[in-house]
Amino acid sequence: MSIATLDRAALEAMLVGMRPKLHRYAARMAGSTLEGEDIVQETVVKALAAHDGGAAVERPEQWLFRIAHNAAQDHLRRRQRERSRMTEADMTTVVDLSASAEARLAAATSLRSFMQLTPAQRSAVILVDVLGLSLYETCEVTGATLAATKAALHRGRAELKALASAPDEAVMPKLDPEEERRLRRYIDLFNARDFDGVRALIAEDIQLDVVNRTRLTGKKEASTYFGNYDRLSDWALSLGFVDGRPAILIRNPQAGDAVRGFVLIDWRGDEAVRIRDFRYAPYCAAEADIRLVSGERA
Repeated sequence: MSIATLDRAALEAMLVGMRPKLHRYAARMAGSTLEGEDIVQETVVKALAAHDGGAAVERPEQWLFRIAHNAAQDHLRRRQRERSRMTEADMTTVVDLSASAEARLAAATSLRSFMQLTPAQRSAVILVDVLGLSLYETCEVTGATLAATKAALHRGRAELKALASAPDEAVMPKLDPEEERRLRRYIDLFNARDFDGVRALIAEDIQLDVVNRTRLTGKKEASTYFGNYDRLSDWALSLGFVDGRPAILIRNPQAGDAVRGFVLIDWRGDEAVRIRDFRYAPYCAAEADIRLVSGERA
């Protein structure tokens, strides 16, 4: 099948189906679940724009991975220029059942450990051992030669084996008192279903992203988001950390209080100016290092 014969609706459906796999690649390339989702969103935008521009390829899945690969490379270059330090937050693992010892090791490796590989090694190990692409498909995605891909894969596997035997030195993140105060107030009002009180906390120019579903702008549009939660009963909120960042954890009381998603909030003073809700992006919750704040209900 080629993009030339794939209409936009079919491409959009394909992107929905591939989003978890694209995120697995992007999160490991970035060493962050959250940055991985940013890369995936950029991939989706670029793929749809290329389709609308008449792009045609023979293998859509490899084409999408190629776009994700390029978006990840661009992201890493931007981050290298802009950031002052690397995040030290430890990240969780996702076990991918596989007959291959290398694949099991790669799937069980923390996202932070992947950041200790070179980008070429990282790409080769993720594409081959985590996502199951062949060497030739990996070459198509990365643009590297077969010899270079084999070398990167061999060296990346060796490095991961060495890292697997090293002691884990995870550090528990700390919560700023002001951030805790704002988040607890939001959580308490939300759990009490006092959505008028919650709305009073958000800015008029609020940007609200229900990841993998919709984006809302402004207080009026955002009101539909709170109304949707008011109609549901399968949630309760707790304070925690996601990839070392203060976050609101969405638990499911109907499933043993398992964490089903999370919410990130950016503040301007005491007003929420950006909300990102990952309830409908379970692949992000599966990848992330999620921790409850001490004393919170599990």
